[in-house]
Parts: sequence; structure tokens; C-alpha cells
Amino acid sequence: MATAALRRSIYREFIRSANSRRAAKDGAPLRFLLHPSKKDLLEKYDDRGLENIRTFLRANRLHKGLLERYNPLHDLTTEERIKATARRVGLDMPEDVDPNPKDGS
Repeated sequence: MATAALRRSIYREFIRSANSRRAAKDGAPLRFLLHPSKKDLLEKYDDRGLENIRTFLRANRLHKGLLERYNPLHDLTTEERIKATARRVGLDMPEDVDPNPKDGS
């Protein structure tokens, strides 16, 4: 049986790792742990397994934070990443040229 403090710390890690405040308020990250037709799925783990879950969640949250801090281009599309890289070295990307202009010239 898991201790109450350990269970609460896991729930806190889920809330902290939520992508937005709204998702945290809705409890969206907890959906896979709590199933409406079953008992709490955390009941089947012992304390060591719950500590492993908590450690994994904390490490995952910290990893995402470090990626955002030290690699700010990681969540951009390829085109946005190329433009940002060009701007970093003082260049601007050329505007796209339409090979078939519609005005006939």
C-alpha cells in the first residue's frame, strides 16, 4: 500500500508537468492513472515502484525545462528553424519567388 505522501507527490508532479494551467486545473494529466470503472491504478504499485514513477516524472519535467532554456529552437518547424538560424548570423532568408507568375510577365 502506498503512503499518502508519496501518492500526493506523484499527483503534484503531474500537475507541474501539465502543458498549460487549464490542463492542470482540469486534471488532464491524471486521466491515465484514474479510470472511472476501476480503482486507482496507483494501488497496484509498492512504494519503490511509486518512487520510480515520481522520479521519472520529475526528470521528464526537468528535461523539458532544460530543452526550452538551452535549445529554444527545438519546438519550431523546419522552416521557422532555418529562418531563426539565418537571423542569428545576421542574414535574412530570401523571399520565395513564384516560378509561374500569374500576370503573364
